[in-house]
Amino acid sequence: MPVFQLTEKIVFPRPDLAEENGLLAIGGDLSPERLIAAYRSGIFPWYSRNDPILWWSTSPRLVLFPNEFRVSRRLLRDIRKPLYRITMDQAFEQVITSCARVRTDRDEETWISPQMRQAYCTLHRLGYAHSVECWQGDKLAGGLYGVALDQVFFGESMFTILKNGSKLALAALVGFLKKRNVQLIDCQMTTSHLLGFGAREISGTKFQNHLRTLIKTLSPDGAWHNETGK
Repeated sequence: MPVFQLTEKIVFPRPDLAEENGLLAIGGDLSPERLIAAYRSGIFPWYSRNDPILWWSTSPRLVLFPNEFRVSRRLLRDIRKPLYRITMDQAFEQVITSCARVRTDRDEETWISPQMRQAYCTLHRLGYAHSVECWQGDKLAGGLYGVALDQVFFGESMFTILKNGSKLALAALVGFLKKRNVQLIDCQMTTSHLLGFGAREISGTKFQNHLRTLIKTLSPDGAWHNETGK
């Protein structure tokens, strides 16, 4: 399959035209309008610092249905302990910066460039991108961020500084999304870590069918408000 060159017009090729590795298109920008159009179609940006913007639509697709979420007994004990405090949308910029920093601190490459951080912080201000923060006292222990469209949450990245920080943030996210009747969490890439929580692969066709069924409006959620723990 060819890799499509995007123009100034905010239009994406069909996701099923992506290459076998998921690469679909190149170019364009990270404007809110283009990002929302991409996520609505199950397309996401992912590229290295010195590369042009690359757009992907992977198949099979790793997804997590909130009702299938699994936690270990050990994690369940930590959830019940008042050691951590969970907040939402209270430190979005700190979370996305930490997601990038934990990788660079390990001398790993990160796709969360300053350009990407700026783009998602703009989506956050518009009410589309959200963060979940796990705190121990005033210290950020872990967290995650992603994009919400109607009944779908598109997970982007997570990080841990203190033990189980990201796991506790994920558990809080799933509980929150259940209350909001969100039916699907897009995990993008398959990892053993997420498989352990009950995520599973579905075909690109099934994923697109879910998106068409679950995304009926593109109105933003606005800021999320939820706080647990002490």
